[in-house]
Amino acid sequence: MRCSLLWGLAAGLLVLLAAGCAAAADEGGSVPVYTVADTTGDWGFPSPYAHYARGPGYTRMSFLFDTLVWKDDEGYVPALAESWDPEGDNVYIFHLRDGVTWHDGEPFTADDVVFTVEYIKEHPYMWVDSGIIESAEALDDLTVEVTLSAPYAPFLDQVGGTLPILPEHIWSEVDDPVNYRDQEALIGTGPYTLAVNDYDKVQGTYRYVAYEDYYLGVSKVTELIFRKISAPNAAAELRQGNVDNAPIEPEMIDQLEGSFEILEVPAHWWNYKLMINHQKAPMSDKRFRQALAYSIDREKLVEIAGRGYGLAGSPGFVPPDNDWYNPEIDGYYPHDTAKAEELLDEMGYGGETIQLLVKGGNAEDERIGELIEADLEAVGIDVDLRTMDSKTVDSKVKDWDFDLAISGHGGVIGDPNFLASNTIDIESFNSARYDDNSDLVDLLEEQVTQTDEDERRDLIYEAQLLYAEDVPALTLYYTESFIAHDGQVDLYYTHNGMALGIPIALNKLSFVGV
Repeated sequence: MRCSLLWGLAAGLLVLLAAGCAAAADEGGSVPVYTVADTTGDWGFPSPYAHYARGPGYTRMSFLFDTLVWKDDEGYVPALAESWDPEGDNVYIFHLRDGVTWHDGEPFTADDVVFTVEYIKEHPYMWVDSGIIESAEALDDLTVEVTLSAPYAPFLDQVGGTLPILPEHIWSEVDDPVNYRDQEALIGTGPYTLAVNDYDKVQGTYRYVAYEDYYLGVSKVTELIFRKISAPNAAAELRQGNVDNAPIEPEMIDQLEGSFEILEVPAHWWNYKLMINHQKAPMSDKRFRQALAYSIDREKLVEIAGRGYGLAGSPGFVPPDNDWYNPEIDGYYPHDTAKAEELLDEMGYGGETIQLLVKGGNAEDERIGELIEADLEAVGIDVDLRTMDSKTVDSKVKDWDFDLAISGHGGVIGDPNFLASNTIDIESFNSARYDDNSDLVDLLEEQVTQTDEDERRDLIYEAQLLYAEDVPALTLYYTESFIAHDGQVDLYYTHNGMALGIPIALNKLSFVGV
């Protein structure tokens, strides 16, 4: 063991007594302690309703709670359901595993699945549209029939593989799930348990312990630790053995290659984009949004802010190397200051100062903000650049308390419904929440009901063209990013991303070893 990790509790809070040191595998191949570095730290209380609404928050929760199906590096695999059978376009029969228990020892049954479906109808879960489910019925203790209100092409991906199943015996008494923070809120069927005191919001640390009765076997990592570090310190923390896994800057690859394994996130899995408050002038004028698209040099953003690692963003949102990309989008909105100025003159833009929000603490975000500020001021748009912490920017975007904001997220992979969820979903701050174009809304609503792939592709192609025309938000570029790890755990990127497309190489199955 390279060094040991000691944990203690003081005043009911998690206290790290020895600085998060990583642990080597023992002779039997198991890993006593595995430490994951994170530059943000806190991603929320890891219950289904209290985790932060981004991929890392969902991932933290997924170690505690299972879904009916899951994905590995090749595709769908059984989870709480050992098999499933579609019956026509609207009905799915799930055959559940026998012998699964909740962390408190209570048996998992079909009633828990039915309860969860009914519960999210009353208490909407941020990652799943409960409106597509008409009913769920327990045919027996280990069989559930789910009937949809209409055909829903991405059902397995975006419901079966995303919705965490809740224990009825606990959550049936919970009326305020978002603020439910008792120990029982963390009881799931997943491979790990976590005590309330083993989550420290201030320090951004989590300590998970393997659940000995997990139905896929005991996890090969006994304790899984998440610990906050600063991005510049990642290479040093890895070399010193303080962490086993860390996100790294591209410049660190040469320092770490050979001693550590390097995983690259494909460029089209994550995107930076410009959020636009299209509900207020002048952003409410389509010509202003189009002028933004002509003003911003997306190729330059890749070369300077992204240090050459990435792809320029498509105005139709779908990445150019995605199977669902419409090639007709090629060439839309080249960097053209004259065209931008022409549009601004045509609409009678009066020179109002536009506020641009940028997330501080990340050099790439801040550099993007500076470059966009320069591009917009070059065409006569005065910019007030404001730097704020990540959660404040997200909150302001969600509350429509902004003009422009630089944001980013994963999930631009997998089922093409990500185009709809990032355009017309009214709940997510990652979504443009745009409904001004009824033709676009109709296309995005229709495509999920189309189970014929060719016909669905036609709808997705047309929707990209309308999206590009209206510019409800502007994809800046798709990033390439990297993590380094010591090889004790076989990490991989999940096929099409976990759940709704989370591009994080921390699939819980890597730690279970199945």
